[in-house]
Amino acid sequence: MWINPHPDFNPEKPLFVCILANTETAKIPNISAAGKSPQLTDYTPAADAELVETGNAISINEPAMTPSGAPTPAVLTRASMLLTGIPCLFINSGLRVRPMVPTIDINAMPGGDIRKGHAVVDALDIYKKSQALGKKLGKLSDFVIIGESVPGGTTTALGVMNALGYDSKVSSSFPDNPLDLKHRVVSEGMKSARISFGSLKNEPLRAVECLGDPMMAATAGLVDGLGTKTVLAGGTQMVSVLAVIKHLGLKRDVSIATTRYVADDASANFREMTEMLGYQAFAADPGFGSSKREGLRMYERGDVKEGVGAGGAMFAAAMMGFSQKEFREKVEEVCDSIFGAAIS
Repeated sequence: MWINPHPDFNPEKPLFVCILANTETAKIPNISAAGKSPQLTDYTPAADAELVETGNAISINEPAMTPSGAPTPAVLTRASMLLTGIPCLFINSGLRVRPMVPTIDINAMPGGDIRKGHAVVDALDIYKKSQALGKKLGKLSDFVIIGESVPGGTTTALGVMNALGYDSKVSSSFPDNPLDLKHRVVSEGMKSARISFGSLKNEPLRAVECLGDPMMAATAGLVDGLGTKTVLAGGTQMVSVLAVIKHLGLKRDVSIATTRYVADDASANFREMTEMLGYQAFAADPGFGSSKREGLRMYERGDVKEGVGAGGAMFAAAMMGFSQKEFREKVEEVCDSIFGAAIS
């Protein structure tokens, strides 16, 4: 069983949504591996969307991989979309670089640097626009999986969780999680915003404005508007969205799906947090240890772990009846088309 627990959903009209945003937080040195360099993180969400949609990152000439050489998790999401045929929509919730593929734009500003204590311009406005969009999409689909591409997002997640009163340990796209750096950044942001641990537990959208990113407000609003069965596709970034949803008092049919690499990450507390918040969690194992590609085997050693809704994309493939082997082979096929056939 490569998804644990096995998804027992049988939707008629599933939809995959990926919410894109940039943050200045991502440009803090050594905080994110979602791009070959901190400055190039501006291009990462656009390139991810392009790769999922077309098989190529159009906006950037850099290889679609992390600094370590592991392929972007967008290859996993593309593989799932090709296997399942599930339609995928991209939402621009605050990008510096717009992708060269169709997106729904909710006219949001990119996120700032949380060290300044004011990271998101008008989270309530983003929430309301996304809520209105969710109401429309809810009429078109009976089951929605929501992923994200937001470099620096585990740091903003830590900030929001701390502001809401949770001693959360977030994951990282680096094999060695720079948690000390993330805590220093969050601490600086709290000081600038004049807030303290747990002081915004009754003001979740203010927590997002101070220390979060635009994706969080957009995802929470979308879940509110959809009112249908929803799976948040992601790791500790989406756990922070679950916390926002809970503290807003939303009663929605929501669960979360991530990769085994996040769920089993000893430096994070994904399982503990989802249990504490009271939401069902799914963990997907693509079995990359037996992949013919070295870049995919790097996932087993802690590189990348999650992103672009990869965990939810695997959840979707399993839900539609595909095996781990079928999924892994499709990912290798996608990698072959992007990087050339594997030598090993």
